[in-house]
Amino acid sequence: MSASRGPEMMRLIERLYPICRSITGDGVRATLDLIDEALGGSPSLDRSEVPSGTPVLDWTVPREWNIRDAWIKDASGRRVVDFRESNLHVVSYSTPVAPRRIGLDELRGHLHSLPEHPDWIPYRTSYYDESWGFCVTQKQLDSMTDPEYEICIDSTLEDGALSYGECLIAGDSEREVLVSVHICHPSLCNDNLSGIAVATTLLRELATRPRRLSYRFVFAPGTIGAITWLARNREQAARIDHGLTLVCLGDDSPFRYKRSLRGDADIDRAVEYALATAGNPYEVKDFHPYGYDERQYNSPGFRLPVGSLMRGRHGEFPEYHTSGDGLDFVRADRLEGAVETLQTVFEVLEGNRRYRSLSPYGEPQLGRRGLYRAMGGETDPGDLSMAMLWILQLADGDHDLLAMAKRSGVAWASLVRAAELLLEHGLLADETGAD
Repeated sequence: MSASRGPEMMRLIERLYPICRSITGDGVRATLDLIDEALGGSPSLDRSEVPSGTPVLDWTVPREWNIRDAWIKDASGRRVVDFRESNLHVVSYSTPVAPRRIGLDELRGHLHSLPEHPDWIPYRTSYYDESWGFCVTQKQLDSMTDPEYEICIDSTLEDGALSYGECLIAGDSEREVLVSVHICHPSLCNDNLSGIAVATTLLRELATRPRRLSYRFVFAPGTIGAITWLARNREQAARIDHGLTLVCLGDDSPFRYKRSLRGDADIDRAVEYALATAGNPYEVKDFHPYGYDERQYNSPGFRLPVGSLMRGRHGEFPEYHTSGDGLDFVRADRLEGAVETLQTVFEVLEGNRRYRSLSPYGEPQLGRRGLYRAMGGETDPGDLSMAMLWILQLADGDHDLLAMAKRSGVAWASLVRAAELLLEHGLLADETGAD
């Protein structure tokens, strides 16, 4: 475990937190800049700017939205709602509103609050429906008794571009693992920033290690960003064998995993194995067509095996899409635990192979091949011995190491080492990808 990894992720979240992000605009670009800075220049993100009006599958890249300021002022000129205090105060993608006075009854139709959580500001959007609005605490709303207020939303909605970043870390194989995170939410730490911080850390660390597989990280606005990436990368998408969206990874909940649509893909099996062997509570759910960008990757035209790893499930914790999802809602150790779990998942994907015994009639004699002597230098020779016996028993060309691990209960590292020894001594054939 890296002692500095969790605090480093928290520092990145603290820097990202004030940025007003949406599905387009300078906030997205500033977010990509900070991710690049955290990566340290090697690796770095490849940026894409896709012009407004570009057709992407059944969608169209929208106009770009940016905002500088917004307020509601009372009769004395005091800002009772101030965008400068929280970027959640304005409905994302609100159309510009020039300074003007408005009656309280009319204004109430443009205000959003959470009566059940009177101190929290809700997060609301109007991406594809041109309108405007403010989000306020219930306490703010209750205190607004003047007959008129001055309002202003200093925003722009005009032709521009949709921005996203990606990075491919090439391995020995062109077959890819996809890691996708959404970067479109403003000051929400668990839903948005935790996934960004974990993915950035994984990307930086994977780049320093030998890899059999290639890893593609996509940092894009939710829904429209993933759709845009898919529309522009059909050939690359066909190389993806395993994938994950990362969301809500910093809160106190146990891990939850949402399977790919297929349900038994290697990524599903690898994540479930990693969670089961960690010894902590967890939950696994089948795919359902609501959530994050796993919906786009699993769609019928692509059918990419992409699951979703999270802690708190979207829409099911009170702080979701509110100012309650702030800096004090996420914890460094929970982020660290997510990185460690995902590293186990990747180790399993890297090492998972399918073998056929070349001495399938009865048990081969390991002693005369020196394999028992090879166990002498191992930290757990008994475990390695059992791993060899299980592999030889199950190496029928149908069982991969993941299936052997689940059946045997033998540690993953012992199975991988045992397979290497049996291959060296001519007792196994690697049939991975032979079909």
